[in-house]
Amino acid sequence: MNPEELMRIFESTGALLKGHFSLSSGLHSDQYLQCALILQHPKHAASLCTEIAKRFEGDKVTAVCGPALGAVVVSYEVARAMGARSIFCERREGKMILSRGFSVGPDDSVLVVEDVITTGTSVKEIIEIMRRNGAKVVGIGAICDRSSKPIDFGTRFESLIKLDIKNYPAQDCSLCKEGIPIQKPGSKMVDK
Repeated sequence: MNPEELMRIFESTGALLKGHFSLSSGLHSDQYLQCALILQHPKHAASLCTEIAKRFEGDKVTAVCGPALGAVVVSYEVARAMGARSIFCERREGKMILSRGFSVGPDDSVLVVEDVITTGTSVKEIIEIMRRNGAKVVGIGAICDRSSKPIDFGTRFESLIKLDIKNYPAQDCSLCKEGIPIQKPGSKMVDK
């Protein structure tokens, strides 16, 4: 799958939103990639996640882990394609944790996945959790990298597409200064 094919999927599912957004990283942007609109279609989820899995097929992955909520489907579909376990970490009281009875240890080779990477904070927290539990992190896989500068995860990082979407610190956001209403999409979006 090439970037043009992936952009067609973003467009056909309405996943690339335009407006004024507050991202989970605290940054602001005039565009937002709502991967849930892509992943709600099993054929797209399977296709994209199989592409991520192919990039790590020689790494003998035993578990795939992503942050809840956005990467749960990504973790599951990549793990399915690799014949590995699918686990996830979630944030409780501001701290990323491995819960729900999931565990990893020295015999595990873990691929950490994400739908969209902006700052990489959640991924870095998961890497630390995996390593603290003795697991080997073989790499990071994502559907989209929208980071404004390269992120050093200390391991290989592969994304299906790199999008140059501007991010702004809240205090420097020109959209805020123009008084454009802000939306907080993702799992925190208010029901219509």
